Amino acid sequence: MGFELTRPQKDIQKAVREYVKGEFKREVIEELTEKNQFPEALWKKAADLGFIGIHFPETCSGQDLGLLENALVAEALCTGDSTVGAGLSLSGFASETLLRFGTEEQKSTWLPKVAEGEILSCGAFTESGCGYDLNVKGTTAVKDGDHWVINGSKNFVINSGPLAGFYIVLCRTKADAKPETNGLSLILVESDRPGISISDVGPKTGFNLMHCADVDFSDVQVPISNTIGKENRGFFHASDIVCENRILIAAQAVGIAQGAYDRALSYVKSRKMFGRKLSQFQVTEHKIAEMAAKIEMTRLLVYKAASSCDAGPVDPKIASMAKMCATRAAIEVADEAIQLLGGYGYMTEYEVERYYRDAKITQIIEGSCETQKDTIADALLKKRGKNR
Repeated sequence: MGFELTRPQKDIQKAVREYVKGEFKREVIEELTEKNQFPEALWKKAADLGFIGIHFPETCSGQDLGLLENALVAEALCTGDSTVGAGLSLSGFASETLLRFGTEEQKSTWLPKVAEGEILSCGAFTESGCGYDLNVKGTTAVKDGDHWVINGSKNFVINSGPLAGFYIVLCRTKADAKPETNGLSLILVESDRPGISISDVGPKTGFNLMHCADVDFSDVQVPISNTIGKENRGFFHASDIVCENRILIAAQAVGIAQGAYDRALSYVKSRKMFGRKLSQFQVTEHKIAEMAAKIEMTRLLVYKAASSCDAGPVDPKIASMAKMCATRAAIEVADEAIQLLGGYGYMTEYEVERYYRDAKITQIIEGSCETQKDTIADALLKKRGKNR
């Protein structure tokens, strides 16, 4: 079994790192974070270089690569800066729904705009009070001639805002379906449709450069042809894409852990205490060793999950394992980075506190750690012929 990346994959890593080194200027990022402003110029440059939608077909302005390559990009971006990197790597959030289940017309219309940095894509799946239960009840789509009429509200919709191009909305389209999961559909709703209103969710602990809002749909009409995949199979389509998204979030977490580690390592090599560098104290050596080991272990798990997904079909268990372990490692490594920097670690100037704040949301987005444990346990116990 080989663990080495291919030469082209290493070239992708190198290209992203060079982009980060050249474009992620400290003063630029400080201004962006101070204003909580989406890094539009950096996003467009990343798109020009082919880092957005790298897993899209070439006909859709991608490079026809896989989830592993997309994960490598996300990891390198978040190592460079946790906040900017997350914003760029999630700029195509939920576009995989179109990639996997959309018609050729839907893909050719929308995916190039995502890959070329013209628009952000949004997944409107969750509703207030439902957590990450995708079996939604509040948002409905009713047929009226050759149109859907959509009513309801979605919360915590990433990328919703002035740069959003479309929302992929999970709607109840069959009220009496048994089981209820058989009555949901995914529908593409262009962001400029009448009847859409958004309200920002307010200040957040991390990921502060990304727009995140509650989105209301009031008698929004879209053509029946905007249905993504099979009608009344939206729950299952969305569930498949969630696994891919979890692996992508896990890759971001690895990058966040690596970025926090790099900053802590640089600090302890230069900082002196009692006439010795911090890196010469055994307690520091042990902390650095444990941090590096956690990053390497989770990186291998994430790469395995992404590679397995590319080989198909996606395994929910390994995707949840990758997300659970990587996001936990990101928080633990960032926490140790703050500890190693001491009082400086608590100061915004030294960045590691921001890595810690950004690490926390990776445990929540696309399903909490508890959700991941449920998925893992279900898969394991069913294989053993037991009931939970």
